Amino acid sequence: MKVGEQWLREFINPAVSVQALADQLSNAGIEVDSLDILDDAADQAKTQGILTLKVPPNRGDCLSMEGVAREVSLLNNISFQPVTVAAVMPTVSDTLPVQIENTELCPRYLGCIVKNIRSTVATPAWMKERLETAGIRSVSVIVDIMNYVMLELGQPLHAFDLTTLDSEIVVRTAKPGENIQLLDGQEIKLQSDTLVIADKTKAQAIAGIMGGMSSSVTDATTAIFIESAYFNPVAVRLAAKQYGLKTDGSHRFERGVDPTLQRRALERAVQLVLEIVGGIVGSIVERKNDELIPKIPLIFLRKERIVRLLGMSFTDSEILNIFSREGFQISAEKDGFRVQAASYRHDINLEIDLIEEIARIHGLSNFPSASLSGAIKSSFVSETEVSSQRFKNLLVDRGYCEAITYAFVDPKLTAVFELNAKPLALSNPLSAEMAVMRTSLLPGLVQALQYNQHRQLTRARLFETGVCFIEQDGKIIETQMLSGICVGTVYPEQWGVAAKPVDFYDIKGDVEALLALMRESVGENGLSFEHSEHSALHPGQSAKILKQGQAMGWVGALHPKILKTLDLEGPIMTFEVALEALTQAKTPVVSVLSKFPAIRRDLALLVDKGVFAADLKSAIVRCAGEFLQSVLLFDVYQGVGVPGDKKSIALGLILQHPSRTLVEGEVNDILQKVVTMLAQQFQAILRE
Repeated sequence: MKVGEQWLREFINPAVSVQALADQLSNAGIEVDSLDILDDAADQAKTQGILTLKVPPNRGDCLSMEGVAREVSLLNNISFQPVTVAAVMPTVSDTLPVQIENTELCPRYLGCIVKNIRSTVATPAWMKERLETAGIRSVSVIVDIMNYVMLELGQPLHAFDLTTLDSEIVVRTAKPGENIQLLDGQEIKLQSDTLVIADKTKAQAIAGIMGGMSSSVTDATTAIFIESAYFNPVAVRLAAKQYGLKTDGSHRFERGVDPTLQRRALERAVQLVLEIVGGIVGSIVERKNDELIPKIPLIFLRKERIVRLLGMSFTDSEILNIFSREGFQISAEKDGFRVQAASYRHDINLEIDLIEEIARIHGLSNFPSASLSGAIKSSFVSETEVSSQRFKNLLVDRGYCEAITYAFVDPKLTAVFELNAKPLALSNPLSAEMAVMRTSLLPGLVQALQYNQHRQLTRARLFETGVCFIEQDGKIIETQMLSGICVGTVYPEQWGVAAKPVDFYDIKGDVEALLALMRESVGENGLSFEHSEHSALHPGQSAKILKQGQAMGWVGALHPKILKTLDLEGPIMTFEVALEALTQAKTPVVSVLSKFPAIRRDLALLVDKGVFAADLKSAIVRCAGEFLQSVLLFDVYQGVGVPGDKKSIALGLILQHPSRTLVEGEVNDILQKVVTMLAQQFQAILRE
């Protein structure tokens, strides 16, 4: 939005320097992009400043000279003189019938006929200069007048050649297959939800955006129909985006024009047409639906709320003065004020909006500086609580990168994983690819990995913490989850270590490191891994993570059919655990370190292939007694010398007494007890 200094001064008195204007507007939330001084050596009276403003989307009222002047007068507390507009006095009885079929998209429409005009008259030099200063090219006298009123008051207008219109004006949505040739020459195939201005036979303009070529005003035009309407801002924005059309009119309609401005703008346009090109005018035709025209809410503004948010108090007279200068309706009450914003300030809907206005107009630099004061509440963090950040740090230390994916996912992607929980469908999704809520973090991470693999990244480790959504018994349950995924080699490519792809035990080691933050190791306090199938995981490489018999997560390799469906290079390892189950740790306990030597004894056991080493270790811990410090699994063997249905598992037992050295007899007794128990429970045979 470009604002000429000389044009602006017609609205305000006394004069304010152009630099001061720039500073005040910037401080009030309207950014000044540039300030240019145009000098005319021949005529110093024409020297003026040009302000280029970046008007925020909520301040559509400042997309006009009158709106900017009103803002300047408010900030300077000086008088503001709006444009004087004379009411239309009909001199002929001619009118064009108007019918609104879609009042939701156009709740108000006005029109007026002006006949016997002289379209060949040149645009006055003063008007052409002001248009060019504002960045608008002069086209023809009628078009220039419409643009001038738009710049002056903020209401876009459009003029049709009356002789090209068939019988009436109909405001409707486009018919199937309907086309229109626009003023810029392009042919547009209209969508059925597009609002158009039509006559009896065809569409003549896309509402709020651009007129059609067939009804355009030319030098041969002698009669015009001037349109002034209020269009739904959302409808104009969507249509402008849909057709790739960005016009000065759509820019204003998108941000919302004053819904009471249409008659005044039409009367101003008629006034200028009669003054410049002459003619005779008919009566204004108006059609509207009052229920659909936006209403300005009546807001109660609390005095104590002002003090609480702004940190200083204002007198009643100061509050009344601020809002009265803005043109708001205000009345004082015991504990506050009843305020109704002016119709041009459609962005004022809440109490906080009014408080922001007070701060803006009072001036942020005018608020006193004060030191912050208040009670500091220290938070107590239990020793048994582990923060989610600690888990994130550990995964980063182990080579993972944190990913953030959408909570909305593609239902087709979710179906690939065949997760048991039915995803929640969104009633108004952003797109078809974001139509349901995630029930697991895994699809999002896999999609991120797929994106990277398709760009030649062969080694990756990603993790994410986030909420998953499951509907259960009519209620939506939100669960905070931690999930990770890895692919590629265990170590980056190097000469010192042979390349080895990640496997189940690598990802299981990462999970065990997470569990160790709970100050528990696998096998203690019911913490264990149990072989179990999962729809998204490889049948032979998946395990359920259990804590006291309750599942807290999964770990394993991604199912081969998922790799094939999503065109992924495997193997891909993944895990997912509930954060709530991880964040409660054991209370730290101090234990005395023994100064006496530990003794190690190794057992090589021949067991059935279906026996798990974890079960053997748990059984040994229960049987060996208090002197057993740890059990180490250091070898698993199948091959020559071992029957096909058996496997050899080698375990190391570390024994230590807290107050003396264990003797050979005691150690042998413990070992014999353990061997006997293993033979009874697992039919384990001690290998020689």
